[in-house]
Amino acid sequence: MNIAPPPERDQTGSQSVDRALSLLSMVGRHADRGVSLSDIVEESRLNKPTTRRLLLALMRAGMVEQDETTRRYYLGEEAYVLGSLASRRFGLLQVSMESLLRLSKKTEDSSFLSVRRDTFSVCLYREEGTYPVRTHALQAGFEHPLGVGAGSLAMLAALRDEEVEGVLAANDAVLKSDYPMLPVEQIRRDVETTRTNGYSLNPGRIVANSWGVGVVLRSADGRPVGALSIAAIDSRMQPARQLELAGYLTQEAKRVEERLAQMFTSRALMREHQPVKNHARRAPR
Repeated sequence: MNIAPPPERDQTGSQSVDRALSLLSMVGRHADRGVSLSDIVEESRLNKPTTRRLLLALMRAGMVEQDETTRRYYLGEEAYVLGSLASRRFGLLQVSMESLLRLSKKTEDSSFLSVRRDTFSVCLYREEGTYPVRTHALQAGFEHPLGVGAGSLAMLAALRDEEVEGVLAANDAVLKSDYPMLPVEQIRRDVETTRTNGYSLNPGRIVANSWGVGVVLRSADGRPVGALSIAAIDSRMQPARQLELAGYLTQEAKRVEERLAQMFTSRALMREHQPVKNHARRAPR
């Protein structure tokens, strides 16, 4: 016989799960540089013992790991495994791979797929180009606030004005501390320029000789789901070539969006034709 737990205990258990998952997302937002216990406590507004207890539980599950030297927390191996499994279901990387290969082959420069994570952008994949001199400012797994970098800026510019302001407000502290060379007003101007041009341009704002061009990827309902971008050294980013690269990116973005639409339409049809199971309980005899 199944005995339901007392409401108080059930509520407390659910609250612990919610808090642990919130901390996991928090660690994920600092994936490239890690995050200290004090920063997690401050951001989560939980007390230190509770925060430490939840982090230990996540560490036992392999979702989080702690660097023995710096004592900073990072996503663990199990988080990577789950993310890889989820990517097969949602399929953006799979759908984009052919486009990334074509872009790097055609341009000889590195191409990237990025996605939004809350108020940040995460690089999912980097396809290397063959040009001997490359920029290494962005690698798979690197995370930046939305608006920092070409793909990241393309996604930010695709949001509504009120969403843009919400993102900038949420990222205000990290922008001031980690990106002092990129004030919020400059990001606002970059958003407007991106909307006007139809593509984003990062003219070496973070690393002087590392330039990038990006375009947003949208779902069938128009929602931004990611971005394609190309990065190269500044000498390979003259105005005429910027337009050329933007054209290639726009073509490939259209291909990716068409494949995404087909994929989700196919899944919707499969769900529509699945037999509905009868879960009605039999009346007691």
